[in-house]
This record gives sequence, C-alpha cells and structure tokens, in this order.
Amino acid sequence: MHTRPIPSSGELLPVIGCGTYVGFDVPSDAAAHPQLPGVLDALFGAGGSVLDSSPMYGRAEASVGELLARRREPRAFVATKVWTRGRDAGIAQMQRSMALLGTDRIDLMQIHNLVDWKLQLKTLRTWKDAGRIRYLGVTHYTSSAYADLEAVLRDEPLDFVQLNLSVADRAAEQRLLPLAAERGVAVLANLPLGSGAVLRSVRGQPLPGWATELGATSWAQLLLKYVIGHPAVTCAIPGTGHAAHMADNAQAGCTALPDEPQRARILAAWRAATAPG
Repeated sequence: MHTRPIPSSGELLPVIGCGTYVGFDVPSDAAAHPQLPGVLDALFGAGGSVLDSSPMYGRAEASVGELLARRREPRAFVATKVWTRGRDAGIAQMQRSMALLGTDRIDLMQIHNLVDWKLQLKTLRTWKDAGRIRYLGVTHYTSSAYADLEAVLRDEPLDFVQLNLSVADRAAEQRLLPLAAERGVAVLANLPLGSGAVLRSVRGQPLPGWATELGATSWAQLLLKYVIGHPAVTCAIPGTGHAAHMADNAQAGCTALPDEPQRARILAAWRAATAPG
C-alpha cells in the first residue's frame, strides 16, 4: 500500500485505514462479530495499519482491543479520542480507552469534535512528553465546525487533524487542507464514502472505463482515490465491519494514486453518474 509521511516525525503511514464507528460496535456474541477478524485480515494483509476509534463509538474500542490481543499485530496504528469535559474526566476516559484497547501507549490520541479542547490539549501534551501517546490531534466530522478547526490549526502545534472529505463534501479542500500542509499536520480523512451515502448514490451505475488506468475495479476504490489523491491527506479511514468491503477499500491504496487532473475526472464522473435523469 502507498504511504505518506507524518510531517511531525517522518514516520510513514499507509493511506487507507479503517474507522470503527458502527461496524465494530457489536458484542462478541452478535451475528456480525465473526466478520471483524476478517476486516483486520484484509486491512493488514493489504499493508494498512490505521484503526480509528472513540469512546463515542459504543463497544468499538473493546472490540479492537480484543481482536488485536488475539493477533498481537505489530503493524496496528491505533488511534482513539478523548470526548468529555474536565481534566480528571479526560484522564479517566483515556485510561479506560487504554484498558479497553489493551495497551499502555496509544499511537494517536485526538480531541473528539473539539470538546473542551484547550484543557484536554494540555493533558495530551503532558502524556506525549511522558510517552503515553505518540501523537496528538483534534477532530471534527462536519464542515459547520471548520472555522473553529481552522483557528485551532493556526494557533496550536498539532501532529494530526481529522476531518471529513469526500467527492460529495469537499469544503476542507478550500482552506483546511492547504493550512494543514502549511502547518505540517497529518490529515486523517473521515467519511470518505459519506457514511455509505456516496456509494449508494452510484449504485447500479457503470464504472467509467478509464478507471482501469488507476487500477480501480469498483466505485468504492475510485471514490477513495479521489480523497487519498489529495497530497495533504495522509490516510483515509472509511468505516466498515465487513471483510469484503475492507478488502475492496484497501485496494484503493494499492494501485495508482490520481494527480489533480485525474481527481477532477473522478469528480466529474461521480457528478455525471448522480445527475438527475
């Protein structure tokens, strides 16, 4: 899989990861649970490593921790979040996340949706200095928060920012992605398939013949290539609890990445496929 460097360290990160919202929020006796080991097989087998979770995602952190404990997968890059107010509550929540994930060191801790970010960021810096987390960052999933996200990016030294980006939601390309590149901040792109809505919008539509020039064999791969083709994006994290979907998604990062003219062509193809009539 293609990789991009984390600007603050130079460490290489594979360009496709896995978000755990909904897909990993399942009890161990649920009918969907037997799919989850296959999701990790597909991710790691393709050369991916990023697993992104949050206390907000129900049982997802516990599912990730249980699955990784069985595998002891050395390539996993585990990201989670703090999502509460107050110093003590933040510390308690992060300690619980570590326990659920089965580790005493998190690769990336993020402030979820900027909740109480000034206070939580102080704790994250202390934890990073102590080696309890490797990287720190902030997140949001809606463009209505972009002004706040931009202000934090401008004023605070960060390792990562996580934001929403897809062919149907391109507002981050205007200011946030250029700013992240300027500030040397890695970007995790969430909702790269729009929670599935982007894929549903092209259901039944033929894949453009020229998609093979980029090695894309599905709409999911082509639309993910639009996201990871942006040079400021470090890794896209489409969420899934299905092994076949993860395998398909991962292939987007294993074949050619588009340049800007090709990204424009992907966007035009999606628009044509979803045009009324």
